[in-house]
Formats: sequence, C-alpha cells, structure tokens
Amino acid sequence: MEFRLWVYFAFIKFFIVLFIKRCNMISNIQNTFNIQDLEILSGIKAHTIRTWEKRYGLLNPTRLNRGIRAYSILELQKLLNVSLLLKHNYKISELAKLVDVELETRAKTISLDKLKSNYYINSIIISMFSLDEELFEEVFQENIASESFSDVFRNTYIPLLNHIGALWQTNSLKPANERFISNLIYQKILLNIADIPKPTRQPKRVNVLFLPEAEMHEIGLLYMLYHLKLTGEKTIYLGRSIPIDNLFEIKSKFKDINWITSFVIDRTDKEKAEFISDMEELLIHTKNTCCIVGKVWGEFSASYKSENISFYNGFDNLITD
Repeated sequence: MEFRLWVYFAFIKFFIVLFIKRCNMISNIQNTFNIQDLEILSGIKAHTIRTWEKRYGLLNPTRLNRGIRAYSILELQKLLNVSLLLKHNYKISELAKLVDVELETRAKTISLDKLKSNYYINSIIISMFSLDEELFEEVFQENIASESFSDVFRNTYIPLLNHIGALWQTNSLKPANERFISNLIYQKILLNIADIPKPTRQPKRVNVLFLPEAEMHEIGLLYMLYHLKLTGEKTIYLGRSIPIDNLFEIKSKFKDINWITSFVIDRTDKEKAEFISDMEELLIHTKNTCCIVGKVWGEFSASYKSENISFYNGFDNLITD
C-alpha cells in the first residue's frame, strides 16, 4: 500500500514538473511586439509606421504604461503583407483601405511571381512567432509544389535563417521561437536525406562534415550533407561540437578527405589562429582539403593564404563553387 502511494505521488510530482516546464516555455513565446521589433522584422522605419497609424489607422496597437505601443502577431502579419505589396508598386494609401483578408490574398497572389520567396519567408516568420506548425507545413507544401527541395532551401530557408541570425543579434527573438522553427526545418532536411537512393558508385574521396566545439547550429551543415548525398558523394556526418583531436583518428582511416566545417559564433583572432593551426596539423603530409564556412571568417580569410584551406561566406557559395 505504501509503495502504491509512493508511485502515485511520484507520478503526480512528475506531471507537476512537466506542467511547470511547459508553462515556462509558453512564457518565453513572443505574442506581442514593440515598434522596434516591427521595424526590424518588416524593414519599415518606426517613424513611418507611426505616420501610417495616425494618417490611415493602419495598425491599432495596445497602449501600455508611458504610451508604449504593443502590437499583436496579427498586426505583425498585416505589416509584413503591406511591406511585400509595397515592393510590388502598391501605394500605402491604397493598401490602408484593404481589410486584412484582402491584403493576405494579394500578397499570396504575388507569391506566384518573382517575389514568392519573400511571401513564404514572411509566412514562416509568423509561424515561428505563433508556434503554428500547421502554417509551416502549409507554406512548405505550397513551396515544394513548384520547386525542388534544394531550391526551397536556397530560396526560402537560407534567407530566413540569415534573417533569424539578425534577429538574434538585436534580441528580437526568443530561444523557444528559434528552436521551434529550426527543428521543423531540421526535420524536413532529414526526411529528404532519407529519400535519396543509395549511390551506385562509391567515390574514394570522403567528405567529413563537423562543427567545431561550442558550435550547435547545424542546419546549414545538415543541408550540405543532403546536397553531397544527392550528388552521389561519399560522406561522414559527425554533427555538432566536435573536438579537433577526434578528427585525427578519422584521418588515419581514409586517404582522401575533404573536411567541411561551419562557424556561426564569432571567435577572437587568437582562437581563429589556433583553429587554423590545428587544421594545418591535421592536413600536413596529406593531399586532404578543408572548407570553412562562415561570415565570421571574412577579415581573417582575407589575409590568410593556403592551398588546402578554403573559406566561404555560406553553404550556398560552397555548393556553387
């Protein structure tokens, strides 16, 4: 009897802890935005947004203490649609007269034209902040109906991820939102990798993909894996935060290796020099090569020359090289 009571209370405690964690996660979800958030997300200046509010009644923010404006996610969606339509030669005086459904319909119509990726990106941003997986899937299905997954990733996900990086730098994005959308993209890449047929030939050269220590953002690296498998290349995927000394054992097992790594987090010049020194030691007395991806290497790479180590701003640059 005492044991059953103990089990019962253990289950109760487990679900209470789970509930508290869930509540804490929900509290991290961003449902309201200030005018600076809207400026960053839409590309429309804050003073312009205020002017449109006064002149056209475009948005109706909630007034908080000290006159601070708080905008809902629906108002963010409306402003993103307005921003897209303005790029397509609409006038704000015309757009201000349209109800939200009409704005969305016209923005969606433009998605059939050259600006379609912008519409998809805006829709995914709304999905990210509202934690709406159904919207993400709906956008993906529309996108994939007219493009290959490679094109979807290059035209929609890469610009989206770059935009998310900018939001991180300006503290306009909470971890719960970023992880939600990143995991959905991550799943799509894995599903598409699983659909790739086994190659009929096995190249001698092997591409070893890894992230250095403290690097956790592996979506780009995972897409690189998809691209290499799609083109029939031989690959070994190590994933995130791999110590350099782990690579020497792999080096001993293969004669022809192309190392591929990526940086999102910036490092000091000393740390970069140490990483390059480690990679040079890994490459010495071999014909192996190394590709380092990341904008954070821009200044360093300009003054560094090597036949075996190459630098790229993004994976799209590496793919098209």
